[in-house]
Amino acid sequence: MIDRYTRPEMAEIWTLENKYRTWLKVEIAVCEAFVQAGLMPQAALDEIKLKAKIRPERIDVLEKEVKHDVIAFLTSITETVGEAGRFLHMGMTSSDMLDTGLALLMRQAADLLIDDLETLMTALKTQAEKHKKTLMIGRSHGIHGEPITFGLKIAIWYDESKRNMKRLREAREVISFGKISGAMGTFAHLPPEIEESVCRNLDLTPEPVSSQIVHRDRHAQFLQTLALIASSLDKFATEIRHLQRTEVMEAEEPFDPGQKGSSSMPHKRNPVASENICGLARLIRSNAVAAVENIPLWHERDISHSSVERIIIPDSTILLDYMLNRFTKVMERLVVYPKKMARNMDITGGTLYSQKILLKLVQKGMQREEAYGIVQKVAMDVFEQGGSFKDAISKHPKISSLLDDTEIKLCFDPWQFLSNIDSIYQRVFKENRV
Repeated sequence: MIDRYTRPEMAEIWTLENKYRTWLKVEIAVCEAFVQAGLMPQAALDEIKLKAKIRPERIDVLEKEVKHDVIAFLTSITETVGEAGRFLHMGMTSSDMLDTGLALLMRQAADLLIDDLETLMTALKTQAEKHKKTLMIGRSHGIHGEPITFGLKIAIWYDESKRNMKRLREAREVISFGKISGAMGTFAHLPPEIEESVCRNLDLTPEPVSSQIVHRDRHAQFLQTLALIASSLDKFATEIRHLQRTEVMEAEEPFDPGQKGSSSMPHKRNPVASENICGLARLIRSNAVAAVENIPLWHERDISHSSVERIIIPDSTILLDYMLNRFTKVMERLVVYPKKMARNMDITGGTLYSQKILLKLVQKGMQREEAYGIVQKVAMDVFEQGGSFKDAISKHPKISSLLDDTEIKLCFDPWQFLSNIDSIYQRVFKENRV
């Protein structure tokens, strides 16, 4: 899923070369801590920094022989640095390097996703402001309810995205933990000060108490956060799909020159981007389930989580990067049809104003149950026979005895429903850091 909607930087994070560079970064950070602690000569560190080379092809050859990726990596590096290589991985276990390195990779991915989400939120805010007073019908159960504006619909998406941004930043912190505590996490062969120094230099936090690994509830929270963001995009894209239906046609994705919607029907303009986003959200949600399954491991650690993570973490971050960028392009160029929105508001004969009539009758002293029954009967007659709800209301003797023409007319003003829109916008878009 790497195309024009996927940032090259995101794909680069999960390449073998970058993974090995990150592993080497961790190993060198440990050696630097050794030098500071007097456990390793500076000359050896200098030699490692000068001569260490990442050779994926050599690592691959070695791994086929030793059947262990970390040993293959370390052997490959030692071959290039010579005698100084004896200080590499001293007192460490594989997960010291793997988990600390994975934290760095996930944090790189999180930073790109935060940037993606900020860009989407800018597009959402622009559309919300543009359509603040673009009237349309609100729907519940897919059925016409009362007037809203298209801007209010987008404001909901923006506000949900603010929550997602908060979750993503929190998840970034939760996965920014490293460990250099040895085979059982007891610091049996290295003092805690080495771990503290390494994590400080890598801008990570030491795992307060580790086993052989950094605990996988951290990674699960990160993947669940990605799933929540994907599900929000699924929600937004589903709405666009509904609005683009031929019978509705209140908004639609951009349709570019030369684009074709069907191999057989030349007239088709399908919401393919939104459908694509909805489908990919299912993958990210399923990956989040796998991440939760990775939390329970045998004793201090097994490797049942490892094979899963090699798929779900790169895939989820790359997919979400793709989805965020693709949906941002949809929102930036979204085609909106205010006239069709206005026409759709009228197709029920004005019955959408029923609650205003109900409340006016109650205010005039009629019991709510009686008022509800009267207004509902008039609305059902209009549904079944057609005509104007306003005219039918005006002619009803019990209603006209309590409400004059001016009062009835005010009930059919859509902006009577939206007098508080400015207050809502102030709540959503007030300046505060997300």
